[in-house]
Amino acid sequence: MTDFIDIGSITDIPVQGARLVRTAQGDIAIFRTASGNYYAVDDYLEDKAGPLSNGIQHGEMVTDPMRNWVFDLATGEAQGADEGRVTTYVLKIEDGRILLSNAAIANQVAAE
Repeated sequence: MTDFIDIGSITDIPVQGARLVRTAQGDIAIFRTASGNYYAVDDYLEDKAGPLSNGIQHGEMVTDPMRNWVFDLATGEAQGADEGRVTTYVLKIEDGRILLSNAAIANQVAAE
């Protein structure tokens, strides 16, 4: 089993754009910033924000299109007076391909 899954080419996402990866655990938004960085975060923060993939990017942040919350793409933390955090996932770029960590799509439900 590999640690990363190839989800597409870096050219599949325009500068300051986003694409969605659907998983059994939920949707993951993949962002490409103006500075050329790539980030993967949960597309929704339950009952608080989303879809972030439809938000407006500025710097390394994205503004939620529904409630105007601002999230740091690197940490997932809400900025300013807003409280909350979207989960972030490990990405890497190799040979022009975007690779998403298997942990992002693995079953994350633990038995109690």
